[in-house]
Amino acid sequence: MLNALRRFAAFCLCIALSLGVLAPAESHADTAKPEDMAVIRRQAEAFMSAEKRLPELAKLVSDENWVFTRNLIHGPLQEVGREMLYINQRLNRSERKQADKLARSLKTALAELDEASRLQDPARMQRAYSAVAAGFDAYSDVIPEEALS
Repeated sequence: MLNALRRFAAFCLCIALSLGVLAPAESHADTAKPEDMAVIRRQAEAFMSAEKRLPELAKLVSDENWVFTRNLIHGPLQEVGREMLYINQRLNRSERKQADKLARSLKTALAELDEASRLQDPARMQRAYSAVAAGFDAYSDVIPEEALS
């Protein structure tokens, strides 16, 4: 009985030491490098300038201006997907999965808005625009604060 208790205590000690060694490595891996933050900052700036075009897009959608809505999507807003990709690649691993999900959602919403404009469906355009606006808002929360300052 005493021998089994000693083995159990040794096993617990090994586990505790293993976890103690692994924890600092994980926290060190989660800190952003200065060169990563520079890329995030540059891409976040472009993302935010695209986000500033949302009121213009809202006006086009409410005016049912099919052509210029599509022009805005395929013009200034076209690079949003690339910007989010570069940001996501530089984020901490713990944040990357959520950021990828939000980026896919925003790109899907933009594609839906483009399709609604092509089909000239005003109700579908309104729903798609709401999803685009929500997508921009949700993704901007993923961008680290130090990249926005």
